Amino acid sequence: MKISTKGRYGLTIMMELATRYGEGPTSLKSIAEKHQLSEHYLEQLVAPLRNAGLVKSIRGAYGGYILSQLPEQISAGDVIRVLEGPISPVDFTEEDDPAKRDLWMRIRDSIAAVLDSTTLKDLISFQDQGQQDSYMFYI
Repeated sequence: MKISTKGRYGLTIMMELATRYGEGPTSLKSIAEKHQLSEHYLEQLVAPLRNAGLVKSIRGAYGGYILSQLPEQISAGDVIRVLEGPISPVDFTEEDDPAKRDLWMRIRDSIAAVLDSTTLKDLISFQDQGQQDSYMFYI
């Protein structure tokens, strides 16, 4: 399963909000500048995250976005499913060979288990230990 830029940048947004949790709203502009990303693209990504209830928007001159839950309550799986859709390495049907279908289901379940057991708090802990690239982008 390959995670697109939607999932990767979505995790970037969520990790930044987790890092700044409790400090007030964070603007997408500041996230975009820090990570050299398109602010317009981040705006497109944050809308489904807001609609899913993972982030809240704060209006005003000092507005921005905050997490709607504690960083340890939001998993990477929550973010990836919102932005990428269902977790599945391949499309399979009941007509597929049972052995292959079992393999695809075990792979899917293993990926989901890793994503669902990895919280934003875990990700920022890995980032603080200097392991950001090796872990975040190759889940």
